[in-house]
Amino acid sequence: MIIEGVKVVAEPGITEEEIRSIVEEEIQLWDRKGKELGEVQLKVEGDEIVVKAAERSPIKRVRRITGYLSTEDRFNSAKQAELSDRRSHL
Repeated sequence: MIIEGVKVVAEPGITEEEIRSIVEEEIQLWDRKGKELGEVQLKVEGDEIVVKAAERSPIKRVRRITGYLSTEDRFNSAKQAELSDRRSHL
C-alpha cells in the first residue's frame, strides 16, 4: 500500500489506523533529518510493532527523447507518447 507517497508493507494484524499513525510519525522524523522517507516495513513481534524504514533514493532516471535529456515528469504529452511507443530490443 502507498500512504502519502511512501510504500508500506505491513503484516496482518496491524490496523490501518496504526499503520497511518506510524507512517506519519516516520515522515516527520525523516523530515527533521532532512531526508525523504521511501519505504516502511511493519512487523509484529509479541506485543510490539517493529518498524524498518528506508530512505527514498536520490537517483532519478534521465531519458533522452528527441535529443533532449530530462526526467519523465517534465515530458510534455508528445514526448510521453514517444516514450510509450518505444519497444525493448533484447
